[in-house]
Amino acid sequence: MEKEVVLGIDIGGSYTKVGLVTQKGDIIDKTAFKTDAQKPFSDFIKRLKAEVDTLVTALEPGVSILFIGVGAPNANPYTGEIENPPNLNWGAATPLAKTINQSFKLPVTIANDANAAALGEMFFGAGKGMKNFVALTLGTGLGSGIIVDGKLLIGAHGAAGELGHVNVDPHGRSCNCGLRGCLETYASVTGIKRTVFELMADMTEPSPLRNYSFETMTGTAISEAALNGDPIALAAFDKTGEILGSKMADTAAHLDPEAFILSGGLSKAGDILLNPIKTRMEHHLFGAYKGKVKVLLSTATGDNAVLGPAALAWTELENTRVA
Repeated sequence: MEKEVVLGIDIGGSYTKVGLVTQKGDIIDKTAFKTDAQKPFSDFIKRLKAEVDTLVTALEPGVSILFIGVGAPNANPYTGEIENPPNLNWGAATPLAKTINQSFKLPVTIANDANAAALGEMFFGAGKGMKNFVALTLGTGLGSGIIVDGKLLIGAHGAAGELGHVNVDPHGRSCNCGLRGCLETYASVTGIKRTVFELMADMTEPSPLRNYSFETMTGTAISEAALNGDPIALAAFDKTGEILGSKMADTAAHLDPEAFILSGGLSKAGDILLNPIKTRMEHHLFGAYKGKVKVLLSTATGDNAVLGPAALAWTELENTRVA
């Protein structure tokens, strides 16, 4: 019997992950490569095709690829384009769906990467069984996908859930989107790096983080320093958690979710980040939500990030079959 799979492609500011996924969420093969976000889009497509061709060549007989799902920053499902992605230097409107369709001769559906991640959580991850939750991706930037009554919230312009660009401080940090004080300039890997450098200027304590430049510092390095009791790293996570927790409480007032599900490099810090988030979120929650909104870690991202775009592809495929 022929095995049916879809191709899931997760495009991040740092890495792109590709995998072949069954309808049950089994990843039968996967790979990853550096996105090289500053290079032209055409270079990215060449590398993507080479990586996918390698996966396809290794497939056992009887496996059929039916559909492609793509999660990418600022991907618009209505236009099929990536529109002004802050962390990808690909121009104002990149024809992502059309180009991938032409390259692989398969139907393609695209979504904002965080929206795809939310579907992955609902079908295969920590959101399984839930009908109302918010998935937050804390990577190079901050993305979010919103599930309401069991459906992905897309919005009038295909851009619902851009919580990374809600305002924390109108006079705050500059953002790649052109605004100031966006949440992602504080609550993302890039944001916490900025916080660490501010704290290193204000604090006198020795820290292994002082050995890094901004470019070489990573979220993992900050997490490891915090786990070893580094005061600068701990203070950075406290500030990050306080800001993010406050904005999550605001979001809860709009959506009344069962949970927030966190993924991305910053979430790997675990309780060092979760504890200040939970404390500040609970402090700011309206009474109707207190003690009821969970904060969870993703089980369908990271090494399994292709599950989100795969869920997107399976959803679209089922919709076309019904139609």
